[in-house]
Amino acid sequence: MAATPLRSRRWFVAAWVVAVGALIVTGAAWQQARDDEPHQVTASLSLPAVKPPKVEGAWPTTSTTTTTTAPTNLDPATGLSVSGPIGPPWPDHFTAADAIVANVALYESPGRPVPTGRTLPNPTVEGFKLVFLVRKQQRDWLQVQINQRPNGATAWIKSSDVAIRTVDNHILIELGAKKLTVFHGEAPIFTASVAPGTASSPTPTGAFYTDILTRPSNPNGPYGPFQISVTGFSNVYDSFGGGNGQIAIHGTNRPELIGQPASHGCVRMRNEDISALIPLARQGTPVVIVD
Repeated sequence: MAATPLRSRRWFVAAWVVAVGALIVTGAAWQQARDDEPHQVTASLSLPAVKPPKVEGAWPTTSTTTTTTAPTNLDPATGLSVSGPIGPPWPDHFTAADAIVANVALYESPGRPVPTGRTLPNPTVEGFKLVFLVRKQQRDWLQVQINQRPNGATAWIKSSDVAIRTVDNHILIELGAKKLTVFHGEAPIFTASVAPGTASSPTPTGAFYTDILTRPSNPNGPYGPFQISVTGFSNVYDSFGGGNGQIAIHGTNRPELIGQPASHGCVRMRNEDISALIPLARQGTPVVIVD
């Protein structure tokens, strides 16, 4: 029997309702399955970078490279290199490092110990705090000048083995002019006449630093009231006066000799001048000695 138009319309509506309902059920099941799946959550946390202590000062012989290649002037036997000049240009402060461990290990480059496995004791063999002049910083490592032969010797140390600080001045000693001048940056702030070494025992030239400030037991003796140890070593004496041939700036009981070559390599000053120099030459102060 043929369907009437009314019955056909009812059948079409019923079919449309069933289809829409099926779509709704299918969509809900798909969404539930999607919600049950594990999702990857991505998050980011931005923190300020922690910077290592900044090395102050500027030296034209250093660079900002992060390479660990050993310097070309490295002595393969000792693992030590020799520093270049400190200036010019002259910054108005420099960085010194005080040892805070009993023994400071030396490295020929960051992470590579010197072949001898050498360490430096703190305190020193003389009983004083071990001090370095910082020449370069590379992450957790410092390239430092040390108080050892050869003159100007440098090595790498761990920055965690030292506490760093700054010194304000540098000292220039002119052997020909027999003159010592203290500078803050480019400005001279103190000058005095001196008596350097004789021709047979000359004062060594080069870039050094002060490492020990002390009072001799007899302020009226040949070393005067104060002595400032400098990390330069005599090229003539391997040892002198019970020491290792390291030079010093000190007072004198022969002030009439000031202004002429008179010492075995040390730099003599009038007692009033060495007394004035002491507060200007903290441990770690660069000392440049020229002809």
